[in-house]
Amino acid sequence: MTRSPIPVAGLRRILFTCATFAVVISTTSFAPREAVADPLIDVGKGDVSVQADKLEVDVATGTAILTGQVVLSKGDMAVKCPRVDLKFDTSPHLNWARGSGGVVADVRGVHGEAPEVELDLRKQVLELRGGVKLSRGQGWIQADKATIELATARVTATQVKGSIPVPKP
Repeated sequence: MTRSPIPVAGLRRILFTCATFAVVISTTSFAPREAVADPLIDVGKGDVSVQADKLEVDVATGTAILTGQVVLSKGDMAVKCPRVDLKFDTSPHLNWARGSGGVVADVRGVHGEAPEVELDLRKQVLELRGGVKLSRGQGWIQADKATIELATARVTATQVKGSIPVPKP
């Protein structure tokens, strides 16, 4: 029994298929990959913008108080309230802020309301406290406290109740 040779076109097709398969296998990693989220705000770049009716600064202690219609903003984050206490270092770089008197915070489409907010720029954490309402679109939750990790977009809340919309079939 004699074998007939593979036609050149068929050989090329087989070689091309094998080469394509080898490239796909060699460039595909089956190792687990770490989940990565875009940061909500980039703490390392740019400044925090502030607006207020009044500012009191104590350079010796590295503190300041903003009162009136206070607005703190950075990137996709805006915090509005009647009073904000600030702590800064000797450079002066803002390290920490606490807003009080009824806070409204907006971070990338999430709207939050609470009696008090704390922003720790070193830890990249925004924490709403004292009876929080968070909403996005038709969904909402109420919680005793809500913490937003700004670098990872992770939200943690305690004592939660709310409503999550379900798409219509």
